[in-house]
Amino acid sequence: MMLPAALLLLGVLIAAAGPRLLARADWPDREPVVALWVWQCVIAAVLLCCALSMTFSAAAAWQAVGGHVFATAPRAVAEAYVLGTAGLWAATTAVALACGGMWSAAMLVREIARARARRRARRAELRLRAPLLPGEEPRSERLVVLEGERPDAWWLPGTPPQLVVTTAALRRLKGRQLDAVLAHERGHAQARHDWLLHCSSALADGFPQVPVFAAFRDEMHRLVELAADDTASRRFGRLTTALALVELNEHRGVFGPCPASQANVPARVRRLLTPPDRLTAGRRLRLTAAAALVPVIPVLVAFMPGLRALG
Repeated sequence: MMLPAALLLLGVLIAAAGPRLLARADWPDREPVVALWVWQCVIAAVLLCCALSMTFSAAAAWQAVGGHVFATAPRAVAEAYVLGTAGLWAATTAVALACGGMWSAAMLVREIARARARRRARRAELRLRAPLLPGEEPRSERLVVLEGERPDAWWLPGTPPQLVVTTAALRRLKGRQLDAVLAHERGHAQARHDWLLHCSSALADGFPQVPVFAAFRDEMHRLVELAADDTASRRFGRLTTALALVELNEHRGVFGPCPASQANVPARVRRLLTPPDRLTAGRRLRLTAAAALVPVIPVLVAFMPGLRALG
């Protein structure tokens, strides 16, 4: 049957067209939260195409699988999908896609395990460098100040979550700049950006030859920072947030000739120093709704033979 092949071709089309359309658009930097949603919908559609193609390939290759998949479907619907009549290609496709799914799950588990190991190591370092005082209980959003010569601040997720800032950062950050930095880190935590980064890294590491997954990982790392910058700037102003970024990153040499991986910091500062040019609420709503429809397309394609049989 042609349905699994059509779903795979649809997935390839979405994987090729989605990143290109987003790269040409002028609004992702202006609306990073919307761009994060659009990217997630594109990746969800690609993965859904693969999952549906695997399901229908297995149903076409083995009658036992088809019987379970269409157990509650009318007879005309089951016959429309020509169950158990495909050749070796259907079984090969099903097995290959199933292996890909299991590999993706394994990569996600590995990424989460590595993140937890890093978190445990950093918490152990924190307990060593900033132990609790006698009688002090761990509290939610505990602010930890570490002695350090390099200005830095970061959010350490977990139970309880912790905000960490170095003494050098306290000396360099003036006025409300520290508040802006802390609001930036809280923005990451409230939006659970760590999960987006874990999922994107798992897909990119598991399938390094697939460009859409590499682009997804790179854009997630960039867009979550822009979204957190906007969270801080809405409370403490764009100039204050930009100056805080400069103070925290100037010692790293990112404002001169630097590797491409560090070029996002000057771009973030320039963006904050530029007057905001947000999309209208109506256009943001239309983009959000249009992105939500992208994963629906594979479902409609998958249901088309059954709907025709019922019609």
